[in-house]
Amino acid sequence: MIPIDFDAIIFQEGKAYVAHCPELDVSSCGHDVEESRRNLKTAVRLFVEEAEKLGTLEGILREAGH
Repeated sequence: MIPIDFDAIIFQEGKAYVAHCPELDVSSCGHDVEESRRNLKTAVRLFVEEAEKLGTLEGILREAGH
């Protein structure tokens, strides 16, 4: 698996914390900042793995500036 650096924008929405990766347009949430960050890492990993299986990863990364 290719290591990918990505930004995480984290904000509170009601009682939940939302973590968003703008480069890949992937989001996740959690009960606190750390949980939302961990969940985002998992969501990005799953997104990248699926894109790799579908053969679209290279194009997605290029579009994201990687």
